[in-house]
Amino acid sequence: MKEQVYIDERGAEGMVKYHKRVREHKPSAMYDLVRILMTGTYGALDRVAAIDVRNVPNDVGTIFVPNHFSFIDHFYTGIHLRRKIQFMAKSQLFKPPMDFVYSHGGVFPVMRGKGDDETFVTAQAILDRGGVVQMYAEGGRSRGYYPTEAKRGSGLLALTSGAPVVPVAIYGSQFLRDVKRRGFPKVTVRYGRPLQFTPIEDPTKEQQQLAAEEIFSRVLKMWWQMDEALEPKWRREERERTGEEVPRP
Repeated sequence: MKEQVYIDERGAEGMVKYHKRVREHKPSAMYDLVRILMTGTYGALDRVAAIDVRNVPNDVGTIFVPNHFSFIDHFYTGIHLRRKIQFMAKSQLFKPPMDFVYSHGGVFPVMRGKGDDETFVTAQAILDRGGVVQMYAEGGRSRGYYPTEAKRGSGLLALTSGAPVVPVAIYGSQFLRDVKRRGFPKVTVRYGRPLQFTPIEDPTKEQQQLAAEEIFSRVLKMWWQMDEALEPKWRREERERTGEEVPRP
């Protein structure tokens, strides 16, 4: 698996047009086109299931906070929903021709490792108009078979916006890295009950981290329950053969 690259030599001014597009416009037909293509593929394979969709609020600005293994996790969280999920992606991806697809589909850039305030301004604009912002709890993809730890970004957005937060557990996408040997894995998405924080205009880093950890603790509870129930036989046998310890909390 390739290492994640965070360096983008372009300055923040290069991202202005993408933020402007997403702040001023809802996702266009591009979102629907991509969803149709992806749903047709995965729907035909019947490889994505959803649990507790009823926990997702309707018609109010909402934050989704999932764990993160795959570059298409955002698709998994949205396939069973009518609501359009908008999320941030590393700025390096915003290059022609895919930048058109991303920005018109509602995706906005984050310049990782640079304290990108513009990203949170864009996220707040989406929430203010009643949209859904997805922000991965761990900041980036987990490199192994298990979730890692919460970064404070989700806590910052939850505290400054006061929007309802839906913890989301995605199980099975970690096995996509074995797709050549094992085929497409079954992916299950579980939506937790929303929680909401009293808004704080300028939360400290400690407050942000504590909020992020509270959200992620709910994600982890659902994820580990699914791991016990849904772990593939081949993966269990692999663990037993190698003596791998499961970092169960």
